Amino acid sequence: MKSFFIKALLVLTMGCGNKSTVYYPKPKGFERIVLPMQEYQALQGNYPYSFEYSKSAVITPDKTKDAEPYWILVEYPTLNAKIQFTYKPLGGDLNRLDKHVADAYKLASKHQVRATAQREQVIQLKNGKKAVIIEIDGEVPSHYQFYATDTSNHFLRGAVYLNSATLNDSLTPIVDYLKADTKRILETLKWNK
Repeated sequence: MKSFFIKALLVLTMGCGNKSTVYYPKPKGFERIVLPMQEYQALQGNYPYSFEYSKSAVITPDKTKDAEPYWILVEYPTLNAKIQFTYKPLGGDLNRLDKHVADAYKLASKHQVRATAQREQVIQLKNGKKAVIIEIDGEVPSHYQFYATDTSNHFLRGAVYLNSATLNDSLTPIVDYLKADTKRILETLKWNK
Protein backbone atom coordinates (compact mmCIF):
# COMPACT_ATOMS: atom_id res chain seq x y z
CA MET A 1 0.00 0.00 0.00
CA LYS A 2 2.81 2.35 0.92
CA SER A 3 4.62 1.69 -2.37
CA PHE A 4 1.35 2.33 -4.28
CA PHE A 5 1.08 5.84 -2.83
CA ILE A 6 4.74 6.57 -3.60
CA LYS A 7 4.30 5.39 -7.21
CA ALA A 8 1.09 7.42 -7.59
CA LEU A 9 2.81 10.52 -6.20
CA LEU A 10 5.73 10.07 -8.61
CA VAL A 11 3.37 9.66 -11.59
CA LEU A 12 1.42 12.77 -10.61
CA THR A 13 4.59 14.78 -10.02
CA MET A 14 6.18 13.80 -13.33
CA GLY A 15 2.97 14.29 -15.27
CA CYS A 16 2.31 17.78 -13.91
CA GLY A 17 4.04 20.26 -16.13
CA ASN A 18 6.95 20.63 -18.40
CA LYS A 19 10.39 20.66 -16.81
CA SER A 20 11.41 23.57 -19.08
CA THR A 21 8.63 25.80 -17.68
CA VAL A 22 10.04 28.75 -15.77
CA TYR A 23 7.85 30.62 -13.36
CA TYR A 24 8.21 34.37 -12.86
CA PRO A 25 6.62 36.48 -10.17
CA LYS A 26 3.85 38.76 -11.36
CA PRO A 27 4.89 42.36 -11.85
CA LYS A 28 3.55 44.89 -9.39
CA GLY A 29 0.31 46.47 -10.52
CA PHE A 30 -1.34 49.75 -9.78
CA GLU A 31 -4.47 50.24 -7.75
CA ARG A 32 -7.62 50.67 -9.75
CA ILE A 33 -8.69 54.30 -9.78
CA VAL A 34 -12.38 55.03 -10.01
CA LEU A 35 -12.83 58.59 -11.21
CA PRO A 36 -15.96 60.52 -10.23
CA MET A 37 -18.38 61.78 -12.87
CA GLN A 38 -17.45 65.20 -14.21
CA GLU A 39 -20.47 67.16 -13.06
CA TYR A 40 -20.14 70.78 -12.04
CA GLN A 41 -21.65 73.33 -9.69
CA ALA A 42 -21.20 77.06 -9.14
CA LEU A 43 -18.90 78.36 -6.40
CA GLN A 44 -21.00 79.79 -3.58
CA GLY A 45 -19.83 82.55 -1.26
CA ASN A 46 -18.67 86.12 -1.25
CA TYR A 47 -15.50 85.87 -3.36
CA PRO A 48 -14.14 88.40 -5.86
CA TYR A 49 -14.23 85.57 -8.41
CA SER A 50 -16.60 82.75 -9.32
CA PHE A 51 -16.33 79.57 -11.33
CA GLU A 52 -17.81 76.11 -11.71
CA TYR A 53 -16.09 73.22 -9.96
CA SER A 54 -16.65 69.47 -9.65
CA LYS A 55 -19.55 68.16 -7.59
CA SER A 56 -17.13 65.55 -6.22
CA ALA A 57 -14.99 68.32 -4.70
CA VAL A 58 -15.37 70.28 -1.46
CA ILE A 59 -14.46 73.95 -0.99
CA THR A 60 -12.53 74.74 2.20
CA PRO A 61 -10.71 77.88 3.27
CA ASP A 62 -6.93 77.79 3.00
CA LYS A 63 -5.62 77.64 6.57
CA THR A 64 -1.89 77.81 5.92
CA LYS A 65 -0.06 80.38 8.02
CA ASP A 66 0.37 82.78 5.08
CA ALA A 67 -3.22 82.44 3.84
CA GLU A 68 -5.02 85.62 2.86
CA PRO A 69 -8.71 86.37 2.38
CA TYR A 70 -10.29 84.53 -0.57
CA TRP A 71 -7.64 81.80 -0.63
CA ILE A 72 -9.42 78.46 -0.95
CA LEU A 73 -8.82 74.78 -1.53
CA VAL A 74 -10.90 72.72 -3.93
CA GLU A 75 -10.40 69.32 -2.31
CA TYR A 76 -11.11 65.95 -3.94
CA PRO A 77 -11.43 63.51 -1.02
CA THR A 78 -11.84 60.40 -3.20
CA LEU A 79 -8.77 61.27 -5.28
CA ASN A 80 -6.57 62.44 -2.40
CA ALA A 81 -5.87 65.66 -4.31
CA LYS A 82 -6.61 69.37 -4.17
CA ILE A 83 -6.35 72.59 -6.12
CA GLN A 84 -5.03 75.48 -4.06
CA PHE A 85 -6.23 78.93 -5.15
CA THR A 86 -4.47 82.13 -4.11
CA TYR A 87 -6.13 85.41 -4.97
CA LYS A 88 -4.43 88.80 -5.03
CA PRO A 89 -6.17 92.13 -5.66
CA LEU A 90 -4.19 94.37 -8.01
CA GLY A 91 -5.85 97.75 -7.55
CA GLY A 92 -4.66 98.85 -10.99
CA ASP A 93 -0.98 98.55 -9.97
CA LEU A 94 1.07 96.98 -12.79
CA ASN A 95 4.06 96.54 -10.47
CA ARG A 96 1.90 94.34 -8.25
CA LEU A 97 0.87 92.31 -11.30
CA ASP A 98 4.53 91.83 -12.28
CA LYS A 99 5.36 90.70 -8.73
CA HIS A 100 2.53 88.15 -8.64
CA VAL A 101 3.45 86.75 -12.07
CA ALA A 102 7.09 86.44 -10.96
CA ASP A 103 5.93 84.70 -7.75
CA ALA A 104 3.86 82.23 -9.80
CA TYR A 105 6.95 81.25 -11.81
CA LYS A 106 9.10 81.15 -8.67
CA LEU A 107 6.67 78.76 -6.97
CA ALA A 108 6.54 76.53 -10.06
CA SER A 109 10.34 76.47 -10.28
CA LYS A 110 10.59 75.02 -6.75
CA HIS A 111 9.62 71.69 -8.33
CA GLN A 112 12.63 71.70 -10.69
CA VAL A 113 14.66 69.68 -8.22
CA ARG A 114 12.57 66.60 -9.05
CA ALA A 115 11.07 67.69 -12.36
CA THR A 116 12.10 66.11 -15.65
CA ALA A 117 10.44 68.80 -17.78
CA GLN A 118 8.47 72.01 -17.44
CA ARG A 119 6.25 73.45 -20.15
CA GLU A 120 4.28 76.65 -20.11
CA GLN A 121 1.75 78.01 -22.51
CA VAL A 122 -0.79 80.76 -22.81
CA ILE A 123 -4.17 79.32 -23.67
CA GLN A 124 -7.18 81.10 -25.11
CA LEU A 125 -10.32 80.03 -23.28
CA LYS A 126 -13.84 79.73 -24.66
CA ASN A 127 -14.89 82.66 -22.46
CA GLY A 128 -12.46 84.96 -24.32
CA LYS A 129 -9.99 85.14 -21.44
CA LYS A 130 -6.41 83.92 -21.47
CA ALA A 131 -4.64 81.86 -18.84
CA VAL A 132 -1.06 80.74 -18.38
CA ILE A 133 -0.63 77.01 -17.76
CA ILE A 134 2.57 75.51 -16.34
CA GLU A 135 2.87 71.72 -16.65
CA ILE A 136 5.58 69.94 -14.70
CA ASP A 137 6.67 66.36 -15.42
CA GLY A 138 8.46 64.07 -12.98
CA GLU A 139 7.98 62.84 -9.43
CA VAL A 140 6.58 66.17 -8.19
CA PRO A 141 3.61 66.93 -5.93
CA SER A 142 2.19 69.56 -8.32
CA HIS A 143 2.00 68.64 -12.00
CA TYR A 144 -0.21 71.49 -13.09
CA GLN A 145 -0.19 75.17 -12.13
CA PHE A 146 -1.88 78.17 -13.70
CA TYR A 147 -2.82 81.78 -13.29
CA ALA A 148 -5.39 84.13 -14.75
CA THR A 149 -5.71 87.87 -14.47
CA ASP A 150 -7.63 90.80 -15.90
CA THR A 151 -4.30 92.77 -15.63
CA SER A 152 -5.87 95.58 -13.62
CA ASN A 153 -7.87 94.35 -10.61
CA HIS A 154 -7.64 90.58 -10.15
CA PHE A 155 -4.95 87.89 -10.07
CA LEU A 156 -5.85 84.24 -9.37
CA ARG A 157 -3.22 81.51 -9.17
CA GLY A 158 -3.93 77.80 -8.86
CA ALA A 159 -1.82 74.72 -8.21
CA VAL A 160 -2.97 71.11 -8.40
CA TYR A 161 -1.49 68.98 -5.61
CA LEU A 162 -1.54 65.21 -5.24
CA ASN A 163 -1.31 64.04 -1.62
CA SER A 164 0.04 60.64 -2.63
CA ALA A 165 3.58 59.33 -2.84
CA THR A 166 2.64 56.83 -5.53
CA LEU A 167 4.59 56.75 -8.78
CA ASN A 168 3.31 59.14 -11.41
CA ASP A 169 2.53 56.41 -13.94
CA SER A 170 -0.30 55.24 -11.75
CA LEU A 171 -1.52 58.79 -11.11
CA THR A 172 -1.90 59.79 -14.77
CA PRO A 173 -5.69 59.24 -14.78
CA ILE A 174 -6.05 61.52 -11.73
CA VAL A 175 -3.78 64.20 -13.22
CA ASP A 176 -5.76 64.12 -16.48
CA TYR A 177 -9.05 64.33 -14.56
CA LEU A 178 -7.80 67.35 -12.58
CA LYS A 179 -6.54 69.02 -15.76
CA ALA A 180 -10.03 68.73 -17.26
CA ASP A 181 -11.57 70.14 -14.07
CA THR A 182 -9.06 72.99 -14.04
CA LYS A 183 -9.89 73.84 -17.63
CA ARG A 184 -13.58 73.97 -16.71
CA ILE A 185 -12.76 76.25 -13.77
CA LEU A 186 -10.81 78.61 -16.02
CA GLU A 187 -13.45 78.59 -18.76
CA THR A 188 -16.17 79.55 -16.27
CA LEU A 189 -14.04 82.05 -14.30
CA LYS A 190 -15.66 85.43 -13.74
CA TRP A 191 -14.48 88.44 -11.75
CA ASN A 192 -17.16 89.63 -9.32
CA LYS A 193 -15.90 92.97 -8.06
